[in-house]
Parts: sequence; C-alpha cells; structure tokens
Amino acid sequence: MHLAALLFVSALFVAAFALDNGVMRTPPMGWLAWERFRCDIDCEHDPKNCISENLFIDMADRLAEDGWRELGYVYVNIDDCWSSMERDEKGRLQPDPKRFPGGIPKLARYMHDRGLKLGIYGDMGTHTCGGYPGTPLDKITIDAQTFADWEVDMFKFDGCYSNATEQEQGYPLMSKALNATGRPIGYSCSWPAYQGGLPPKVNYTQLAKICNLWRNYGDIQDSWDSVLNIIDWFFENQDILIPVAGPGRWNDPDMLIVGDFGLSMDQSRAQMALWAIMAAPLFMSNDLRTISSGARRILQNKIAININQDPMGVQGRRIVKEKSGIEVFWRPLSNNASALVFFSRRSDMPYRYRTSLSRLNYTTGSYKIFDVFSEKTVTLKDSTDFVVSVNPSGVVMWYVSAPAELNLRQFYRGGKLQRSAYDDDENAIPRVFL
Repeated sequence: MHLAALLFVSALFVAAFALDNGVMRTPPMGWLAWERFRCDIDCEHDPKNCISENLFIDMADRLAEDGWRELGYVYVNIDDCWSSMERDEKGRLQPDPKRFPGGIPKLARYMHDRGLKLGIYGDMGTHTCGGYPGTPLDKITIDAQTFADWEVDMFKFDGCYSNATEQEQGYPLMSKALNATGRPIGYSCSWPAYQGGLPPKVNYTQLAKICNLWRNYGDIQDSWDSVLNIIDWFFENQDILIPVAGPGRWNDPDMLIVGDFGLSMDQSRAQMALWAIMAAPLFMSNDLRTISSGARRILQNKIAININQDPMGVQGRRIVKEKSGIEVFWRPLSNNASALVFFSRRSDMPYRYRTSLSRLNYTTGSYKIFDVFSEKTVTLKDSTDFVVSVNPSGVVMWYVSAPAELNLRQFYRGGKLQRSAYDDDENAIPRVFL
C-alpha cells in the first residue's frame, strides 16, 4: 500500500472512537511503583523502599527536579498495597495510617504543587491482587467519589478475585461513576488482560468508549524475555490492536523497566523505541533516586518521546520480519513524517542489514533521516540501497521526513547534529551511521 494511503486509513481509525473525558489525548507518561517496588510494606526495616508516602514524595521530587516533568513524565502512580485492611466507618477506602500518615489528599496536593499528577490503584474483586480491600460492584460509586474527593488524577482498575460477569458489569460502571464525579480522572482498565486480550472475549470497541488505556496482556517482569514476549504478542496481533488506539484511548503493554536490573543498554533502547512505535503509555517503574546516566539518557530522549507523543496518535506496526532475525517497524507521524525501527533478535554480533526506503513503502524521492539515539542526520533517496548495523537485541531508530519538512529544533536542544557523509552515486550503498 502507498504511504499516503496507509496514513489516510490510519487517520480514519483514529477518528472512530473516543472516551469523552478530555484527558490523555497523547499516551500518559510518568512513574509507577509496581514492577520495581511491588508490595514492600516493611517500613521498619526498609524505609526507603517500602510502599509509603515517603516513596512517592521522593519520586515526585525527582520528576520535578531532574528534568522528567518538562519532558511529559507527570504522573506519580500508587499501585497495590497502599490501603488499610479495613474501610472506614462510612465504608470508604482509607490509606494505611502508618505508611500514609498525611492521607492521600495531602499527597495529591504535593503532586499538584509541583506540576505533577497522582494516580491510584484499585481492584474490582473482593480483594486486590495483594490481598487488600477491593472495589466490588456495590462499592464502585463510593470509591469513585472518594478518589475524586482526594483529587486523584488517574485510576487503575485491576481484576483479581473477580469473574467475567462481574468484570462485564464493573468496568463500564466505574467509567460512568468516575465521569459522574465531575473530576477528569484518567481510567486504566485491566479488563482485557483477564480475558485473553483478544476478540471475541474482548470488545475493543466498547473498551475505547469507556477507558483511556487498558492492559491487554500479562504483567511485565524485569527481564529481556518478558519484554520479548510482550513485543511478540502485540505485533502478532497488531491488526486487531492498531485500529482501536488513538487520542484518549491506548493499548498498554505495561511499564518501562529501563533503569532496573534485567536489561542491557541495547535492550533498554529497544524497549523505549518499540514502546514509542506502539504509542504506548510511558510509565517508568524504576528508582529515580539511583538511576544510571545511561538509562536516564534513554528515557529522556526527546525525539523518542516526541514520536511516542505524536498528536495523530496512530499506533505503529511491524512491516518486515526477516529470517535473519531483523525486524522493521513503522509508525506514521504528523506533518507527513514517520518513524522507523530496525530491531535485531540476534544474539551473536552486530548485523549489517541491507534494504532501501522504497522497499519500506517510501516512494516520494529523498528523505531526511535523523538517528534518534546517535543523533546523526543523513539524506537518503528512496531507491538507494543502504546498510544499517543493528546490535544484538538492539535497535536503530529513525525519525524520517522529507528534507524541506524536517525541523529538529522542535525536538532537539543543545549540541550539534552530526552528518554521515557518503557517496551520493545511486549505485553506491550508503553505510548509514556505522
């Protein structure tokens, strides 16, 4: 299919459905406690890492002071294990008084005073996955109003200890209850993950009308195998998932684990690049107090973030899957631009992949290429073969536009863009950014 036709079809998909609460028009970004800190409630012996108001204050300070907020990382999300084991005398959820002595409203004010937003967690079953009080059907209205009274900005609704019938009723009811509070609260649904993630059990048309984002698949773990499993599932089912995504409604492949323990730098770049191609929510789950400079550079890469946050909101797709272990992913962007990711599944050595832009559906002459991670630029003709070197379990990510349309000033501040020169003879093979 011609590139322009693909863009047109994708735009039609984007216009199809929308949750009308006005929030999350681009994929939400921030920090989420679960993968890194789980259900650590031992504040006596592990006060720096336990699930407490101090942990979330620490992460808020880092977002506000270390350059994250300005890039769009504004949510600070509490996950499971925050609440008391008992509701209060009026039947409302309440935070654990020892670990959250100031209460959730104080924490929300702390976030808002710093230009941040607060997210919180609940579960529609009898209990949360960690064994804390859930939000069964008869508690949905009171819990939604409680979160609004606390000035919470996002709510993640899990599905442990519930069945399919309860989920079918509860997820739409919570959407209606949150909207009825009058407070714009981003709504994350775990519903499809509990129903296998695919039709006919999962109705994505309905999800797009009631949720801002939804977990399609199982929880991410701190390992490359886990990241690969998620990548495989999402792109093997891309024709089902792409049409429903768009402004205000996003497929969620789960948290970024960049900066934890399980990924190399190349694998970390791969996760960041492919989450950007998928228009995925970017919720880091790491320790921002001790994160390495390498992981910080990846997560704070301005052009990767701008690709992820593209206002057109079209989820990208895999367009090439080679026997060599190289895969190519493409995402259409605003202003007739696009993103390409060359990804290697190999584990031996850098692979020199030869192709041309015309083989990747680019057909309008010359294009300006900006390499997102090396920060180099080059111009390529669509018909000219080139060779790109991709590290094992790594990526090369490009921002692609026609030369007259490329304006990197809106993305890149500081430093000089480097150019990679090559023989412009059409018979030559450019060695791009080797």
